[in-house]
Amino acid sequence: MADQIPLYPVRSAAAAAANRKRAAYYSASGPGPGADRHSRYQLEDESAHLDEMPLMMSEEGFENEESDYHTLPRARIMQRKRGLEWFVCDGWKFLCTSCCDWLINICQRKKELKARTVWLGCPEKCEEKHPRNSIKNQKYNVFTFIPGVLYEQFKFFLNLYFLVISCSQFVPALKIGYLYTYWAPLGFVLAVTMTREAIDEFRRFQRDKEVNSQLYSKLTVRGKVQVKSSDIQVGDLIIVEKNQRIPSDMVFLRTSEKAGSCFIRTDQLDGETDWKLKVAVSCTQRLPALGDLFSINAYVYAQKPQMDIHSFEGTFTREDSDPPIHESLSIENTLWASTIVASGTVIGVVIYTGKETRSVMNTSNPKNKVGLLDLELNRLTKALFLALVALSVVMVTLQGFVGPWYRNLFRFLLLFSYIIPISLRVNLDMGKAVYGWMMMKDENIPGTVVRTSTIPEELGRLVYLLTDKTGTLTQNEMIFKRLHLGTVSYGADTMDEIQSHVRDSYSQMQSQAGGNNTGSTPPRKAQSSAPKVRKSVSSRIHEAVKAIVLCHNVTPVYESRAGVTGETEFAEADQDFSDENRTYQASSPDEVALVQWTESVGLTLVSRDLTSMQLKTPSGQVLSFCILQLFPFTSESKRMGIIVRDESTAEITFYMKGADVAMSPIVQYNDWLEEECGNMAREGLRTLVVAKKALTEEQYQDFEIWMLTGDKLETATCIAKSSHLVSRTQDIHIFRQVTSRGEAHLELNAFRRKHDCALVISGDSLEVCLKYYEHEFVELACQCPAVVCCRCSPTQKAHIVTLLQQHTGRRTCAIGDGGNDVSMIQAADCGIGIEGKEGKQASLAADFSIRQFRHIGRLLMVHGRNSYKRSAALGQFVMHRGLIISTMQAVFSSVFYFASVPLYQGFLMVGYATVYTMFPVFSLVLDQDVKPEMAMLYPELYKDLTKVWASGRLSASRLALTPGILHE
Repeated sequence: MADQIPLYPVRSAAAAAANRKRAAYYSASGPGPGADRHSRYQLEDESAHLDEMPLMMSEEGFENEESDYHTLPRARIMQRKRGLEWFVCDGWKFLCTSCCDWLINICQRKKELKARTVWLGCPEKCEEKHPRNSIKNQKYNVFTFIPGVLYEQFKFFLNLYFLVISCSQFVPALKIGYLYTYWAPLGFVLAVTMTREAIDEFRRFQRDKEVNSQLYSKLTVRGKVQVKSSDIQVGDLIIVEKNQRIPSDMVFLRTSEKAGSCFIRTDQLDGETDWKLKVAVSCTQRLPALGDLFSINAYVYAQKPQMDIHSFEGTFTREDSDPPIHESLSIENTLWASTIVASGTVIGVVIYTGKETRSVMNTSNPKNKVGLLDLELNRLTKALFLALVALSVVMVTLQGFVGPWYRNLFRFLLLFSYIIPISLRVNLDMGKAVYGWMMMKDENIPGTVVRTSTIPEELGRLVYLLTDKTGTLTQNEMIFKRLHLGTVSYGADTMDEIQSHVRDSYSQMQSQAGGNNTGSTPPRKAQSSAPKVRKSVSSRIHEAVKAIVLCHNVTPVYESRAGVTGETEFAEADQDFSDENRTYQASSPDEVALVQWTESVGLTLVSRDLTSMQLKTPSGQVLSFCILQLFPFTSESKRMGIIVRDESTAEITFYMKGADVAMSPIVQYNDWLEEECGNMAREGLRTLVVAKKALTEEQYQDFEIWMLTGDKLETATCIAKSSHLVSRTQDIHIFRQVTSRGEAHLELNAFRRKHDCALVISGDSLEVCLKYYEHEFVELACQCPAVVCCRCSPTQKAHIVTLLQQHTGRRTCAIGDGGNDVSMIQAADCGIGIEGKEGKQASLAADFSIRQFRHIGRLLMVHGRNSYKRSAALGQFVMHRGLIISTMQAVFSSVFYFASVPLYQGFLMVGYATVYTMFPVFSLVLDQDVKPEMAMLYPELYKDLTKVWASGRLSASRLALTPGILHE
């Protein structure tokens, strides 16, 4: 009944009708076979209705009077400060930034991206000039390094203040002490900063040079030549070997694989560890030899460069044939840059290079990260400066403004400048270096690398953790643990019994086949009409293993033999089909684990293509099966199926496997399935139900073919529960797929009524919500204890981080292990990279690098907390030290008739701020209030550091995310 309550006050008959239409959207269970999704939104003035009926962000909106209804804002956006207050606070910075951006856009106007025609092997025919195929991650060049680093330092008031004070000592009338008193600390800070930036910049240059210098084989009319990655041009024909990185975006023309397809690894592009099947252009794959690519007159028409890595539109045209051949191209015919060839050798024609490739367009430029503590100290420095000016004015006033009072005023500013001690930066920088050294030397988190030594305190002030799922929360490794057949169960210690049963079963079948070596119908088929009898345990085990080894989407991959050169590379590869040379690849690690287990018990998958698969029995016999239909797994159906024909017996069998909730209603009733699945789930095991059904030829012909395309919402939900991000008893709201503003409007209103509910949303729906209701969605999401976004592009991940920073003003941390996580890591206030199966790209781009996700707990709870508390205490101590010497100077000047002369001279002031008080001050870097074990045991100690008060109350829902993710 609650779902049918109108979400808005009824104002008129038209409004009531609109409410009924919207309420009907949620009373329906889902899009049925005959449902017309767009029929719910047939009103032409839909946008006008949505504008008049804004999203209610709280129940208070329903209590407004009718006269106030149309005045409700569409989004509660904070009003900007105007006038003098706005200009003093942030207006000047906003105006300067806008002017700089305008000048940069004038000087560096981006050319409009257009579709292009690329002739095979003829770069000179390109109509436009395309960017170089070079990778550049450097922030500066030779000319901009010094100005850039100095700007990054002096844009902060603290450093700019010290620069002005130091420069004032060149004026004789204002000189108080020796020049080194002011210039030595400032020079030390700048030297340390520039040295650190130079080292980081040199490392980035070396990494870029290594990638840009990789050699590839380029196919020309005269044969193959070696060319650097940075010298590749649009239109070149490039040969990429197995396990080699694809240097640019290409259209797939030929492969050494017999089937005309190959696998590529895309983990550095989209974060998915499963291999993707790519298909070569059939026209070029059929050519007899490589050299024939230059004997044809062909070109590729490609759409303009864009960020979407999951789509491509283009055509391949061969003009010298009669009639001309036109072949449409899609995403399966492309090879994107930064992916890896996993099988065979491929050749492609380059269509995009450099900054126009998909991988570069989805990568944001790195930013200079500044810790929140540094920003707070910068604001505190401004307040101390105002106090300094006030104290100097008081001294000049008490002096009576006699003589050149303005000169005395400036001298008092210099005398009291130790209120803002420059040694604060020195001490904090040294402390940060010590914190980083402690993190890297911690034996409990081996392999930790601190790549950004300026923000260790950020680890102790995090409010939002945004983590990648695949390979980060999970290691993407599955192991077959148990097989349950109803009356008998087999575990890890009894797998040898399964192996024995499989061996005996196939030996018996082989002996029966030898005894019945006649042209009669096979005995198994003759038994189909016989009365059903209870099968033996051996027979049931054999059928179960056979079902598991046939019902999947796994493909065995074999290494090619070395020494294959010349044009024979693109003939059928000479492959070694031995067991040691075989690896399995599938879209899910679960699938691989199942096939690896069947191999361990004696039934091995040895070959598979689009239409057939072959199995090898324990005795070495090869069984062939023809694939008639394949039904992929979807989140809606929660199951997959396959129909195969045994070529030796002509039997047709339908195998199906899936989640217990999806399979229980459709399998033969039994009294043990639900109970046993529950027992396994309580042990932390992922359960899978496998079933089979024999089909006659007539039944197969009448079989209804079903196929649904879905996303991975179910996978995301399962992992969220497994990682304890969401508790088993907590409600989860799965955001419906929305494609328009109206659907997003209704779904957000439905989600608003739920309380303490985790949110699961797909990338497509997220894009629609952020397009029309950015502020409302972020506000609702921040009220959730956890949010899971699945199927997100790299740009979307970075956009989510930026939205949280803009709408909440809180510190964010992004965690990932793949190249697709780099943008998110660089956009966050603190980025953590994990060295995993997906390479080191995320680790190299992160501020902190670790080897396992579980190390994050100690990194934040112990090192992050200690770094923040120690730096905060260190900053307070240094400032109090400066106040002491300034108070003494004020008393001295007051006693001697407000004279603007220094109390101490030369090295005494420098020594007091450095050497004399260094050890007592720096000892705070080693301070420890609780033991590391206690900090790990009580996460509340970390939560106390991240308390954020808004509207007079603690926003606990934001903080709940931290211990939720870290509970591993």
